[in-house]
Amino acid sequence: MNTVVPRTGAEENGADPLVDLAQRLLKEIGEDPDRDGLRQTPERFARWWREFIDYDPGTIDTLFETTTTSQMVVVSDIRVWSLCEHHLLPFNCSVDIAYRPTHRLLGLSKFARVAHRHAHRLQVQERLVADIAQEVADITETQDVAVIAKGEHLCMTMRGIKASAEMTSTAFLGAFGDDSALRSELFALLRS
Repeated sequence: MNTVVPRTGAEENGADPLVDLAQRLLKEIGEDPDRDGLRQTPERFARWWREFIDYDPGTIDTLFETTTTSQMVVVSDIRVWSLCEHHLLPFNCSVDIAYRPTHRLLGLSKFARVAHRHAHRLQVQERLVADIAQEVADITETQDVAVIAKGEHLCMTMRGIKASAEMTSTAFLGAFGDDSALRSELFALLRS
């Protein structure tokens, strides 16, 4: 869950402190916030940050009854963007979620909603997959959940080593953590 940051006195007067922050940032990097191309940039910057952090995924717990409990359900290639909490730079991930329903099926769009809900904050990829896995387990009331995310982090691509690479993180709960055959089946499904 996102931490609520107390608003400052400037916001009570209708001013968003992120606008001032963006203006100061532009000045610090040698730009003129009053020039043509940048005149509205501080307001756009503030709106984007508020939009990203205040993201509302909508309903995430629509469940349906199921008649089978041995079936594996896999939703793959859910694309999410997040922000590296170490550098405040974006990273994007392709997220695959698998689970074995017990008596309830989660609505298909809810997997993407859960993934986006956890991505829309300052984050690290390892925690992102763990949070998604735990929420799917909590909602569906099954402990058999797997989440695999492959991501590119601009904090590596744009700074430091300046090399593109893909990072893979996994979270295996219940049978996915205990049963190597079940994990192998999942990997085979994702490769096909």
